[in-house]
Amino acid sequence: MVKTKLFKTAYLWTAAMGWWDTGADPLMPSDFRLGIAPNKHVAHPDAKRLAHELIEVTGLLEHVERLPIRPAREEHVLLVHDAKYVDRVKRESNETGGDCGDGVSPFGLGAYDLALKGVGASLQLLESVVSGKVQNGYALVHPAGHHAEPDRGRGFCMFNNGAIAAEYARKKLGLKKVAIVDLDVHHGNGAEKIFWERNDVLTISIHQDRCFPPDRGFASSRGAGKGFGYNFNIPLPPGSGTDAYLYALKTLVQPALRRYKPDIIIVPSGLDANIMDPLARQSVTADGFALITREMMNVANEVTKGRLVYLQEGGYSPQYTPICIHRIIETLANVTTLAEDPYGYIINTQYGQELEPWQRAAVDALKPHVKDI
Repeated sequence: MVKTKLFKTAYLWTAAMGWWDTGADPLMPSDFRLGIAPNKHVAHPDAKRLAHELIEVTGLLEHVERLPIRPAREEHVLLVHDAKYVDRVKRESNETGGDCGDGVSPFGLGAYDLALKGVGASLQLLESVVSGKVQNGYALVHPAGHHAEPDRGRGFCMFNNGAIAAEYARKKLGLKKVAIVDLDVHHGNGAEKIFWERNDVLTISIHQDRCFPPDRGFASSRGAGKGFGYNFNIPLPPGSGTDAYLYALKTLVQPALRRYKPDIIIVPSGLDANIMDPLARQSVTADGFALITREMMNVANEVTKGRLVYLQEGGYSPQYTPICIHRIIETLANVTTLAEDPYGYIINTQYGQELEPWQRAAVDALKPHVKDI
């Protein structure tokens, strides 16, 4: 009898998600009169497509459980999104294409059906981890989701994959408590709004202070009613690198998770804190993301028996985002298929990795917030 190899890490991607149509770039529209040449939308899916190609070329694909993707149903999206919003994007997706809600998040024909694939991949990964088929996993989905609020999409996001997964875990899979630890460089405003008055989902967001949305993500925004203290914002100063992120994890995130004791941890995994990203000013390296992932695995082993669900969010450097994604999946799977950071000769000479006094102070000021969880 041939034994089937068992993997501890799942991986989900479909080439269809690389076909998301971002159209002309409304953030930086071309204008001959102003000397602005046509360019791709900054949220074009190329970075994620290239990440998958790297995973395949290095052989990492042979060390993970590749799960087929089953599209979600509308009822899943309605777990956190308003029916009027869902109806609008579905109608525009069928007729003309449209925008998720903020004027800079365009989508083309068929986008609604494509977005359901991303939601479906997120839920399939969640189910596989909860059932024990795998211990952890990475869903390389597009478009991103963590900026989507109940009644609108924004920030290149249509549906909030992480929030939907959290609600699905509670209502459909019977979990009592879920933690969302958003590592995207931009604030996780969607989950904050959705779970603002609830204590059955702990929302933690580590992000660059006042990057996007510039009026959200303040440390003083802590939830309301039963949810007070269960919305935990950790804004880091621009320029923060690997050591600042690790210090925030060890000082704030891990103690918060130990106090909360969730049944599972969902990680909206943005790679836009990387040192080469065009939409933020943080300095984390690919090897830094591996260290961050290891710390997330350590605390998951303590409080959730290792159950950890990574869902792709932002990351806008087509050169470096794939390297960062690869490092994270390698770490989850406990293998090495890429010997070294191919851009290390550039980034390892740059400023930004060591913990600075003002970064330590920003983190230390939030220690009292852990006690309210």
